[in-house]
Amino acid sequence: MNRRPILLAAVAVTALALTGCSGSTDSEAGADSPYRVLLTGGLSAQGALAANSQTASLATKAGVQVQNAAGGIGGRQIELTTVEDAGDATIAVTKLREAINSGKKPDLYLNSGPSSIAAAVLPILKQNNILSMSLSPAPDSTDPAKFPLNFDLAPGATDTARGISEYAKSKGYSNVGVLHGSTAYGELFGAQMTKELEKVGVKAAGNEEYDAAALDMTAQLQALKNSGANAIALDAYGAPLGYVLQSLERLGWDVPLIGNTSVSATNLIANEPPAGVLGTPQVKNLVTQVFTSTVFDPNNDLVNTMVNTMASLGSIPSTLILADNYDAFPLVAAAAEKVGSSTDPKKLAEALETPEVQENAKTAFLSRYNFTADSHGPNPNTSELKFISPTKILNGQFGNPAAS
Repeated sequence: MNRRPILLAAVAVTALALTGCSGSTDSEAGADSPYRVLLTGGLSAQGALAANSQTASLATKAGVQVQNAAGGIGGRQIELTTVEDAGDATIAVTKLREAINSGKKPDLYLNSGPSSIAAAVLPILKQNNILSMSLSPAPDSTDPAKFPLNFDLAPGATDTARGISEYAKSKGYSNVGVLHGSTAYGELFGAQMTKELEKVGVKAAGNEEYDAAALDMTAQLQALKNSGANAIALDAYGAPLGYVLQSLERLGWDVPLIGNTSVSATNLIANEPPAGVLGTPQVKNLVTQVFTSTVFDPNNDLVNTMVNTMASLGSIPSTLILADNYDAFPLVAAAAEKVGSSTDPKKLAEALETPEVQENAKTAFLSRYNFTADSHGPNPNTSELKFISPTKILNGQFGNPAAS
């Protein structure tokens, strides 16, 4: 998802290092040397970007707290530094360079989006031999031949398009129209939807793009209606989602909407009027794509530990669609356990590609990552995805009875 804020903000730095029980140690670094993690995020931006960045930050802090209590990474306690980047790639690059030149080069770099930041920092991370994990898929970010030390935690457009196509086929929709924004992610999603629909034998009844700055999408919706669409695969993030729903209502078209994870990450659908549209006719035909961890399940202990830890650190302002960073720590810890060291990023990256590490990592946002030597994308099983009608959220999750 491509998210660009309006507001620049001052630098905010948070250091978090908690004591925990002992684990495997590093003779090179020593058990007392911290495992340094740098997170950049638009915490002081506006609107959906700010809320999602704050959720990503809470997930990161929670991951640090839980992993430090379990012994850290390679026996080293994690030290987290959070730096304000305002969602601006130039600021993110500057702050990363400052951290590298300070003499305290991070062992691991994380971001909170948008994808423009991931794209901008990847060459610098590669040049400086820094392991990174990203919640914002960017061009070539999952290609180990180009960026061997980067791993995407967030499922990309191909993953979400595959899930929506399989869902559409299961519902018997024979002609699915595609509506997406003009962002880099939206364009990629639109292209992948056409491919994935074809793979499952469902006709793509039009593929329309709207300007992300537009206030009316009636023309694009009318084109899809004229193409014979009996359902719409929808990409819309933040304010554009509201304009799409308003345009559809004005058109008077009663058609099923299948929202991607950009829709799920927009709080508009989880709030009642006047702050949102929950319970209104605008969302009566909407189902939206989420991950299993974004839906409340009292029996999912790993997810509940993540959510409860996040909630203990602060209010969770958006859905858990942006809680990916929590999983970075159990993944790297499992890799360090296999390698017997946490100081060599190349060896850690090679370990992360192994099924053994992926199975041993106690991840929560996704229950299993499937990195390979050919792809550093999460490649989730479609069982990780669910399609739900909008509900109120509590602590970032849909479907919690206590939220009603």
